[in-house]
Amino acid sequence: MAQTPNIDGVLVQWGDRLFYPGNRVVKGKRQPRLDGGGLRERAAVIRHRIEATVVRRVPQVMVKVTGGGRGMLAIAAHFRYISKNGRLDIENEQGETVRGKGAVHELADDWRFGGGLIDDVGYRREAFNIMLSMPRGTDPLIVQKSAREFAQAELADHKYVMVLHDHQANPHVHISVRAESMLGKRLNPRKAELQRWRETFAEKLRGYGVEAEATRRLTRGQRKQSDPLWRLKAQEEGRLHRAPSAKHSGRPEHPAKTAALEAWTQIGLALAQSGEVADRQLAGHVARFVREMTDHGAGTPQRNSVQPAQQEQRPTRQSEAQVVSRPQAQPRSHSRDIGQSR
Repeated sequence: MAQTPNIDGVLVQWGDRLFYPGNRVVKGKRQPRLDGGGLRERAAVIRHRIEATVVRRVPQVMVKVTGGGRGMLAIAAHFRYISKNGRLDIENEQGETVRGKGAVHELADDWRFGGGLIDDVGYRREAFNIMLSMPRGTDPLIVQKSAREFAQAELADHKYVMVLHDHQANPHVHISVRAESMLGKRLNPRKAELQRWRETFAEKLRGYGVEAEATRRLTRGQRKQSDPLWRLKAQEEGRLHRAPSAKHSGRPEHPAKTAALEAWTQIGLALAQSGEVADRQLAGHVARFVREMTDHGAGTPQRNSVQPAQQEQRPTRQSEAQVVSRPQAQPRSHSRDIGQSR
Protein backbone atom coordinates (compact mmCIF):
# COMPACT_ATOMS: atom_id res chain seq x y z
CA MET A 1 0.00 0.00 0.00
CA ALA A 2 1.33 3.41 -0.90
CA GLN A 3 2.46 5.81 1.80
CA THR A 4 -0.22 8.43 2.41
CA PRO A 5 1.03 12.04 2.25
CA ASN A 6 -0.82 12.92 5.46
CA ILE A 7 1.41 10.65 7.53
CA ASP A 8 4.52 12.32 6.18
CA GLY A 9 2.99 15.67 7.04
CA VAL A 10 2.33 14.62 10.64
CA LEU A 11 5.88 13.31 10.99
CA VAL A 12 7.35 16.58 9.75
CA GLN A 13 5.02 18.71 11.89
CA TRP A 14 5.75 16.94 15.18
CA GLY A 15 9.26 15.75 14.38
CA ASP A 16 10.30 19.32 13.69
CA ARG A 17 9.33 20.22 17.26
CA LEU A 18 11.25 17.29 18.71
CA PHE A 19 14.47 17.32 16.75
CA TYR A 20 14.73 20.79 15.23
CA PRO A 21 13.86 23.49 17.79
CA GLY A 22 13.39 26.98 16.48
CA ASN A 23 16.71 28.26 17.88
CA ARG A 24 18.77 25.75 15.92
CA VAL A 25 21.08 27.20 13.27
CA VAL A 26 23.62 24.55 12.29
CA LYS A 27 26.53 25.17 9.98
CA GLY A 28 27.56 22.43 7.62
CA LYS A 29 26.57 21.24 4.17
CA ARG A 30 25.46 17.77 5.20
CA GLN A 31 23.27 18.83 8.12
CA PRO A 32 19.60 18.08 7.31
CA ARG A 33 17.23 21.02 7.46
CA LEU A 34 13.47 20.85 7.38
CA ASP A 35 12.86 24.21 5.76
CA GLY A 36 13.59 22.90 2.27
CA GLY A 37 13.13 19.82 0.13
CA GLY A 38 10.04 17.78 -0.62
CA LEU A 39 7.72 16.46 2.05
CA ARG A 40 8.79 12.87 1.51
CA GLU A 41 12.48 13.77 1.88
CA ARG A 42 11.81 15.75 5.04
CA ALA A 43 9.75 12.90 6.51
CA ALA A 44 12.58 10.47 5.73
CA VAL A 45 14.93 12.62 7.82
CA ILE A 46 12.49 12.45 10.73
CA ARG A 47 12.13 8.67 10.41
CA HIS A 48 15.91 8.35 10.57
CA ARG A 49 16.09 10.50 13.71
CA ILE A 50 13.27 8.51 15.34
CA GLU A 51 14.99 5.19 14.62
CA ALA A 52 18.31 6.49 15.93
CA THR A 53 16.66 7.68 19.15
CA VAL A 54 14.18 4.94 20.07
CA VAL A 55 15.48 1.84 18.28
CA ARG A 56 19.26 1.94 17.91
CA ARG A 57 19.81 4.35 20.81
CA VAL A 58 22.70 5.95 18.94
CA PRO A 59 25.40 7.41 21.25
CA GLN A 60 24.92 11.04 22.15
CA VAL A 61 27.85 13.41 21.82
CA MET A 62 28.94 15.35 24.86
CA VAL A 63 30.07 18.94 24.65
CA LYS A 64 30.82 20.71 27.91
CA VAL A 65 31.93 24.21 28.70
CA THR A 66 34.03 23.35 31.73
CA GLY A 67 34.89 26.89 32.76
CA GLY A 68 37.43 29.42 31.64
CA GLY A 69 40.14 31.71 32.88
CA ARG A 70 39.57 35.30 34.01
CA GLY A 71 43.26 35.99 33.79
CA MET A 72 46.47 34.64 32.31
CA LEU A 73 47.42 32.74 35.43
CA ALA A 74 44.30 30.59 35.19
CA ILE A 75 44.59 30.20 31.42
CA ALA A 76 48.23 29.10 31.63
CA ALA A 77 47.36 26.65 34.40
CA HIS A 78 44.73 25.10 32.14
CA PHE A 79 47.29 24.80 29.33
CA ARG A 80 49.56 22.88 31.70
CA TYR A 81 46.67 20.73 32.86
CA ILE A 82 45.33 19.63 29.46
CA SER A 83 48.85 19.07 28.07
CA LYS A 84 49.96 17.17 31.18
CA ASN A 85 52.57 19.86 31.79
CA GLY A 86 53.80 19.71 28.21
CA ARG A 87 53.93 15.94 27.81
CA LEU A 88 51.05 15.86 25.28
CA ASP A 89 50.87 17.54 21.88
CA ILE A 90 49.09 20.90 21.77
CA GLU A 91 47.56 21.92 18.45
CA ASN A 92 46.64 25.53 17.73
CA GLU A 93 44.10 27.11 15.36
CA GLN A 94 46.66 27.06 12.52
CA GLY A 95 47.19 23.32 12.81
CA GLU A 96 50.66 23.70 14.32
CA THR A 97 51.62 21.21 17.01
CA VAL A 98 53.98 21.90 19.92
CA ARG A 99 55.09 19.97 22.98
CA GLY A 100 57.14 20.62 26.12
CA LYS A 101 57.14 22.96 29.09
CA GLY A 102 58.87 25.70 27.16
CA ALA A 103 56.28 25.52 24.39
CA VAL A 104 53.46 25.85 26.92
CA HIS A 105 55.14 28.94 28.39
CA GLU A 106 55.55 30.49 24.94
CA LEU A 107 51.92 29.73 24.14
CA ALA A 108 50.80 31.59 27.26
CA ASP A 109 52.89 34.62 26.26
CA ASP A 110 51.36 34.55 22.77
CA TRP A 111 47.86 34.61 24.24
CA ARG A 112 48.73 37.33 26.74
CA PHE A 113 49.81 39.79 24.05
CA GLY A 114 48.01 38.40 20.96
CA GLY A 115 45.16 40.89 20.89
CA GLY A 116 43.86 42.77 23.92
CA LEU A 117 46.30 42.41 26.81
CA ILE A 118 45.31 39.70 29.31
CA ASP A 119 46.47 40.50 32.84
CA ASP A 120 47.42 37.83 35.34
CA VAL A 121 44.07 38.25 37.10
CA GLY A 122 41.08 39.93 35.49
CA TYR A 123 37.43 40.67 36.12
CA ARG A 124 36.00 39.06 32.97
CA ARG A 125 36.41 35.66 31.34
CA GLU A 126 39.23 35.76 28.81
CA ALA A 127 39.04 32.11 27.70
CA PHE A 128 36.51 29.30 27.56
CA ASN A 129 37.43 25.68 28.21
CA ILE A 130 35.45 23.19 26.14
CA MET A 131 35.48 19.39 26.19
CA LEU A 132 34.16 17.22 23.35
CA SER A 133 33.71 13.55 24.09
CA MET A 134 32.35 10.25 22.83
CA PRO A 135 31.70 6.92 24.57
CA ARG A 136 34.21 4.14 25.13
CA GLY A 137 35.15 2.32 21.94
CA THR A 138 35.13 5.34 19.62
CA ASP A 139 38.37 5.74 17.67
CA PRO A 140 40.29 8.54 19.44
CA LEU A 141 41.81 9.77 16.18
CA ILE A 142 38.34 10.22 14.69
CA VAL A 143 37.28 12.14 17.79
CA GLN A 144 40.35 14.34 17.33
CA LYS A 145 39.70 14.93 13.62
CA SER A 146 36.05 15.70 14.29
CA ALA A 147 36.97 18.10 17.09
CA ARG A 148 39.45 19.83 14.77
CA GLU A 149 36.76 20.33 12.12
CA PHE A 150 34.31 21.47 14.80
CA ALA A 151 36.76 24.14 15.97
CA GLN A 152 37.44 25.30 12.43
CA ALA A 153 33.70 25.72 11.84
CA GLU A 154 32.57 27.15 15.16
CA LEU A 155 35.62 28.97 16.54
CA ALA A 156 36.88 30.69 13.40
CA ASP A 157 38.76 33.98 13.99
CA HIS A 158 39.58 32.94 17.58
CA LYS A 159 42.85 31.74 19.01
CA TYR A 160 42.41 28.23 20.37
CA VAL A 161 44.38 25.16 21.32
CA MET A 162 43.26 21.56 21.49
CA VAL A 163 44.65 18.44 23.15
CA LEU A 164 43.49 14.83 22.68
CA HIS A 165 43.12 12.66 25.78
CA ASP A 166 42.92 8.98 24.85
CA HIS A 167 44.34 7.47 28.03
CA GLN A 168 40.93 7.15 29.71
CA ALA A 169 37.76 5.21 28.97
CA ASN A 170 36.08 7.92 26.94
CA PRO A 171 38.22 9.55 24.23
CA HIS A 172 37.85 13.31 24.42
CA VAL A 173 39.41 16.55 23.27
CA HIS A 174 40.03 19.62 25.41
CA ILE A 175 39.76 22.96 23.63
CA SER A 176 40.72 26.27 25.18
CA VAL A 177 39.52 29.24 23.11
CA ARG A 178 40.36 32.90 23.59
CA ALA A 179 37.15 34.79 24.31
CA GLU A 180 38.10 37.78 22.17
CA SER A 181 38.36 37.04 18.46
CA MET A 182 41.02 38.47 16.19
CA LEU A 183 38.33 40.89 14.97
CA GLY A 184 37.56 42.08 18.49
CA LYS A 185 34.28 40.16 18.87
CA ARG A 186 33.81 38.34 22.17
CA LEU A 187 32.62 34.75 22.47
CA ASN A 188 29.73 34.27 24.89
CA PRO A 189 28.11 30.84 24.37
CA ARG A 190 24.45 30.58 25.33
CA LYS A 191 22.10 27.62 25.39
CA ALA A 192 21.17 27.82 21.71
CA GLU A 193 24.79 28.11 20.66
CA LEU A 194 25.84 25.22 22.86
CA GLN A 195 23.20 23.00 21.29
CA ARG A 196 24.46 24.04 17.85
CA TRP A 197 27.95 23.02 18.93
CA ARG A 198 26.66 19.57 19.79
CA GLU A 199 24.94 19.30 16.42
CA THR A 200 28.10 20.37 14.61
CA PHE A 201 30.31 17.90 16.49
CA ALA A 202 27.85 15.06 15.80
CA GLU A 203 27.80 16.01 12.12
CA LYS A 204 31.59 15.88 11.91
CA LEU A 205 31.65 12.45 13.55
CA ARG A 206 29.04 11.11 11.15
CA GLY A 207 31.22 12.34 8.32
CA TYR A 208 33.81 9.76 9.43
CA GLY A 209 31.24 6.98 9.66
CA VAL A 210 30.70 7.20 13.44
CA GLU A 211 27.09 7.03 14.60
CA ALA A 212 26.46 10.08 16.74
CA GLU A 213 23.44 12.16 17.69
CA ALA A 214 22.93 15.45 19.48
CA THR A 215 19.30 15.05 20.52
CA ARG A 216 18.08 17.16 23.42
CA ARG A 217 17.62 15.42 26.79
CA LEU A 218 13.87 15.90 26.99
CA THR A 219 13.40 14.56 23.48
CA ARG A 220 15.21 11.41 24.63
CA GLY A 221 12.92 11.15 27.65
CA GLN A 222 15.40 12.45 30.19
CA ARG A 223 14.87 15.28 32.62
CA LYS A 224 17.09 14.59 35.58
CA GLN A 225 20.71 15.69 35.36
CA SER A 226 23.27 12.93 35.78
CA ASP A 227 24.92 12.79 39.17
CA PRO A 228 28.14 14.82 39.32
CA LEU A 229 31.44 12.99 39.12
CA TRP A 230 32.37 13.66 42.74
CA ARG A 231 29.19 11.89 43.91
CA LEU A 232 29.67 8.92 41.57
CA LYS A 233 33.29 8.42 42.65
CA ALA A 234 32.47 8.82 46.34
CA GLN A 235 29.65 6.28 46.06
CA GLU A 236 31.89 3.84 44.19
CA GLU A 237 34.59 4.12 46.86
CA GLY A 238 32.14 3.91 49.76
CA ARG A 239 32.79 7.48 50.91
CA LEU A 240 29.32 8.90 50.25
CA HIS A 241 27.50 9.22 53.57
CA ARG A 242 24.53 11.32 52.48
CA ALA A 243 21.96 10.37 49.86
CA PRO A 244 20.89 12.91 47.22
CA SER A 245 18.15 15.24 48.33
CA ALA A 246 14.62 14.28 47.32
CA LYS A 247 13.13 17.72 47.90
CA HIS A 248 12.19 18.06 44.23
CA SER A 249 10.75 14.57 43.81
CA GLY A 250 7.17 15.81 43.87
CA ARG A 251 7.54 18.74 41.53
CA PRO A 252 5.26 18.93 38.45
CA GLU A 253 6.42 17.81 35.05
CA HIS A 254 8.50 20.26 33.06
CA PRO A 255 6.42 21.86 30.26
CA ALA A 256 9.06 20.85 27.71
CA LYS A 257 8.72 17.21 28.74
CA THR A 258 4.94 17.42 28.41
CA ALA A 259 5.37 18.85 24.92
CA ALA A 260 7.85 16.12 24.00
CA LEU A 261 5.44 13.41 25.18
CA GLU A 262 2.67 14.94 23.09
CA ALA A 263 4.91 15.01 20.02
CA TRP A 264 6.01 11.40 20.48
CA THR A 265 2.39 10.33 20.96
CA GLN A 266 1.24 12.03 17.77
CA ILE A 267 4.16 10.54 15.83
CA GLY A 268 3.38 7.06 17.15
CA LEU A 269 -0.31 7.35 16.21
CA ALA A 270 0.57 8.49 12.70
CA LEU A 271 3.07 5.67 12.13
CA ALA A 272 0.57 3.11 13.44
CA GLN A 273 -1.90 4.16 10.72
CA SER A 274 0.65 3.78 7.94
CA GLY A 275 0.28 1.22 5.22
CA GLU A 276 4.01 0.51 5.39
CA VAL A 277 5.11 -2.41 7.58
CA ALA A 278 8.32 -0.61 8.57
CA ASP A 279 6.30 2.37 9.79
CA ARG A 280 4.02 0.19 11.92
CA GLN A 281 7.02 -1.57 13.41
CA LEU A 282 8.56 1.81 14.21
CA ALA A 283 5.25 2.79 15.83
CA GLY A 284 5.66 -0.11 18.25
CA HIS A 285 9.11 1.13 19.26
CA VAL A 286 7.74 4.63 19.76
CA ALA A 287 4.93 3.28 21.96
CA ARG A 288 7.42 1.46 24.18
CA PHE A 289 9.59 4.56 24.32
CA VAL A 290 6.63 6.67 25.45
CA ARG A 291 5.83 4.11 28.17
CA GLU A 292 9.42 4.37 29.40
CA MET A 293 9.08 8.13 29.61
CA THR A 294 5.83 7.96 31.58
CA ASP A 295 6.44 4.85 33.71
CA HIS A 296 10.04 5.42 34.75
CA GLY A 297 10.17 9.20 34.76
CA ALA A 298 12.43 11.46 32.81
CA GLY A 299 15.57 10.28 34.56
CA THR A 300 15.79 6.96 32.72
CA PRO A 301 19.41 6.42 31.66
CA GLN A 302 20.12 6.04 27.97
CA ARG A 303 22.21 3.25 26.53
CA ASN A 304 25.60 4.16 25.09
CA SER A 305 25.56 7.65 26.55
CA VAL A 306 28.77 9.41 27.46
CA GLN A 307 29.56 9.27 31.15
CA PRO A 308 29.50 12.76 32.65
CA ALA A 309 32.77 14.60 33.21
CA GLN A 310 34.92 11.84 31.64
CA GLN A 311 36.75 11.25 34.91
CA GLU A 312 38.36 14.68 34.75
CA GLN A 313 35.85 17.23 36.00
CA ARG A 314 36.94 18.76 39.23
CA PRO A 315 34.48 19.53 42.05
CA THR A 316 33.38 23.12 42.21
CA ARG A 317 31.26 23.40 45.34
CA GLN A 318 32.24 23.22 48.98
CA SER A 319 30.04 20.17 49.57
CA GLU A 320 31.91 18.34 46.82
CA ALA A 321 35.26 19.19 48.32
CA GLN A 322 34.29 17.23 51.42
CA VAL A 323 34.69 13.95 49.53
CA VAL A 324 37.12 14.82 46.71
CA SER A 325 40.10 17.11 47.14
CA ARG A 326 40.92 19.59 44.38
CA PRO A 327 44.38 19.40 42.75
CA GLN A 328 46.20 22.62 43.58
CA ALA A 329 47.65 23.15 40.10
CA GLN A 330 44.35 22.96 38.24
CA PRO A 331 42.18 26.02 37.56
CA ARG A 332 38.80 26.24 39.13
CA SER A 333 36.08 25.11 36.75
CA HIS A 334 32.35 25.70 36.52
CA SER A 335 30.85 23.19 34.12
CA ARG A 336 27.94 23.79 31.82
CA ASP A 337 26.86 20.35 30.67
CA ILE A 338 25.06 20.22 27.39
CA GLY A 339 25.84 16.64 26.63
CA GLN A 340 22.42 15.99 28.16
CA SER A 341 20.88 19.28 27.08
CA ARG A 342 17.21 19.94 27.46
